[in-house]
Amino acid sequence: MGKASKDKRDIYYRKAKEEGWRARSAFKLLQIDQEFNIFHGVKRVVDLCAAPGSWSQVLSRNLYVPAKLTSDGKDGDLPLIVAIDLQPMAPIEGVIQVQGDITNARTAEVVIRHFDGCKADLVVCDGAPDVTGLHDMDEFVQSQLILAALTIVTHVLKVGGKFVAKIFRGKDTSLLYCQLKLFFSQVTFAKPKSSRNSSIEAFAVCENYAPPEGFKEKDLYHLLEKVGTPSGADDLDCRSGWLEGPNKVYIPFLACGDLSGYDSDRSYPLPSTEGGGSYQSLDPVQPPIAPPYKTALEMKKASSHGVGADSSKSSLDS
Repeated sequence: MGKASKDKRDIYYRKAKEEGWRARSAFKLLQIDQEFNIFHGVKRVVDLCAAPGSWSQVLSRNLYVPAKLTSDGKDGDLPLIVAIDLQPMAPIEGVIQVQGDITNARTAEVVIRHFDGCKADLVVCDGAPDVTGLHDMDEFVQSQLILAALTIVTHVLKVGGKFVAKIFRGKDTSLLYCQLKLFFSQVTFAKPKSSRNSSIEAFAVCENYAPPEGFKEKDLYHLLEKVGTPSGADDLDCRSGWLEGPNKVYIPFLACGDLSGYDSDRSYPLPSTEGGGSYQSLDPVQPPIAPPYKTALEMKKASSHGVGADSSKSSLDS
């Protein structure tokens, strides 16, 4: 979250810092919950690709903190929130952090141990790759990340549970929709009000987890290659042409959030302060602990001081 002029005038960017959120993406999950009520009855939840932690903050404030403040909120009755990411992040009340890889099934075993052998009611994933601007490439890489998240979901989500994941809309969105429909009776692609219209992102809101009869987690990718249509046919190949033309699947798509609220694509004037002074941009609520770009910054700093390549390499190895 930078301090460029455009960032200052982004209303959700400003509101995130004013309300104590680590990133503006917190509003996306809040608006999804307003529309789909995904937090109802949730006691165990997993946040995949959690860093820097804005979605974990939302889960903590909406699930853990209210339960803790109730008079009968004993430790054994408090919701359990497990956040997973390769990057470390600063602590959040009521959130158990696991530094791990969501593409590794052993990560799922760690989650289940934290749940004392039980399974999650809700899994959320706001992860995304570093975008290239090449939409086809970005959509493909994002779809692979979603399938990695689905691998975890098939291990840790209880029957009837919910799954929310970021997607990039594109020409293969129908394929992704049909793959998710294999495991959830209801799948809706939602666009929160806080998500910019100029962005190709949306969110798959998957409800009522119901894997196919006899499904085994290790067979996930084999199953995705042979999948029927949402109408019930089971002899069709996902890679065939039935996704286009007269047989094209129409995906439920919903804009969610208060439509009379703030527009994420509009630049709002900076508020005036008491005494008529200029607006002072707030610092980020929680700077990243170990951002991926840290190494690049160290190399740039070493280069500017005339440090040779060997010295730069030694600093990376340390």
